[in-house]
Amino acid sequence: MLTLVTGATGQVGKRFVPRLLQSAAPGDEVRVLVRDASRAERFAELGAQVVVGDLRDAEVLGKATAGADAVVNVAAAFRGVPDEEARAVNRDAAIELGRAAVASGVGRFVQVSTGLVYGAGRGRPLVESDATVPGGAMWGAYPESKWEAERALAALDGLSDLRIGRLPFVYGDGDPHLANAMQWAPHWPATQRLHMGHHADVAQGLQRLLYAPGAQGVYNIADDAPLTTVDVYALNGLPVPPALYEKTDPDPWRAVMSTSRVRRELGYRPFYPSVWVAQDMGAL
Repeated sequence: MLTLVTGATGQVGKRFVPRLLQSAAPGDEVRVLVRDASRAERFAELGAQVVVGDLRDAEVLGKATAGADAVVNVAAAFRGVPDEEARAVNRDAAIELGRAAVASGVGRFVQVSTGLVYGAGRGRPLVESDATVPGGAMWGAYPESKWEAERALAALDGLSDLRIGRLPFVYGDGDPHLANAMQWAPHWPATQRLHMGHHADVAQGLQRLLYAPGAQGVYNIADDAPLTTVDVYALNGLPVPPALYEKTDPDPWRAVMSTSRVRRELGYRPFYPSVWVAQDMGAL
């Protein structure tokens, strides 16, 4: 099986691709699409095929998908980018990649999405059948563009084997994500929760989506213990501003996801059930 991975040099992709290569069955191959060939040298050293080009170039997508059996679309434009760029990468490029996959006869497409597509909480952990109401000024066009990509790919003629992984707040393996959270944490109530997922568990979840013969549709991938704002401060070794204890969390279940489906159907169990376990094991 030849698998094309996009977004291989991003925070998720550069940790996912080596794990995918290391666990590949004999005869399986991995191809990565990158804009900068120099950033793909480590992947080539590990045995990956490298295609150089832009995800937004239809000709490049045709070359990247040619001969592939599966695609894992990890590429994403996240927080801090203009809304137009978020839509161009998260929605438009994902749709074009789906079309290229169909044209090349790719049989399986794994789309990496986000739990933020659910929008408001439901007073319980979010399940895959919940309606999506993406939005929120803090995240820009990211949640909406990811949801639009999900919807368009699901409606794409010829893309019959679509698997979608909705991710939480991803951390670990030296990712600065937890430290970066401090730019937003001062605005959160002390009790606001943030659902987490270590890169190792994101990787195993996506691999289960990629390889499981019966997987179909949407799967939440996350750990077992969402953090609070107080936890985020503690992990960064900082005192909690007293004013945060006076704030009220208007939606304590926002983006807190159930992992029952991926556990039941694909056998997923997080290696790091909580950030605290990851910290104790030196995996931050």
